[in-house]
Amino acid sequence: MEHFASFIKVLFVLVSVSLLLPRPAHAYLDPGTGSYILQLLIAILFGVGFAIKLFWKEIKGFFRNRFSGKGGHEKAQD
Repeated sequence: MEHFASFIKVLFVLVSVSLLLPRPAHAYLDPGTGSYILQLLIAILFGVGFAIKLFWKEIKGFFRNRFSGKGGHEKAQD
């Protein structure tokens, strides 16, 4: 677990440095790029919504057990 935490820290530093020191791209974005990005964002929102709908009972049970003061763990095992 300690190695994983150090790996995440190093990865964060490398990504941060690469974002702070960009190179010129000399790229062309055609007019359809904006609609494609919009489609991706809508698809991500619908996918997350479907996943929440699919696992709603498990999510609700997790938070109920996590934040209940007493007896939450016994109910989850039945």
